[in-house]
Amino acid sequence: QVRVVESGGGLVQAGGSLRLACAASGRTSSGYAMGYFRQAPGKEREFIAAINWSGSNTDYGHSVKGRFTISRDNAENTVYLQMNSLKPEDTAVYYCAVKPQLWGTTVFTKGYEYDDWGQGTQVTVSS
Repeated sequence: QVRVVESGGGLVQAGGSLRLACAASGRTSSGYAMGYFRQAPGKEREFIAAINWSGSNTDYGHSVKGRFTISRDNAENTVYLQMNSLKPEDTAVYYCAVKPQLWGTTVFTKGYEYDDWGQGTQVTVSS
């Protein structure tokens, strides 16, 4: 069992920035591919960003491309999501997901591809 802990959510004004962090622990012999998804009330879960185990490859959802940046610190098994130029429509619960990965550049953009999920962190952007 992998424990996934998210942090960094909060309330910010439109145009502001937030940084989310996601730490994975438990299966220390494995690297992890990691991703962020979000879900707003009444809407389907949406892919936001993904990164492979080494950090050499990333992908973004079209609604956040150019504004959000995903990165990682492998020494800490932690991934960061830097969110800039935030808009009210970015308001949602943001979830981190992890999948064991030891090699390759594949990133995973579908929720069902991940094995473990965090509890979610609320991001609210006021207009």
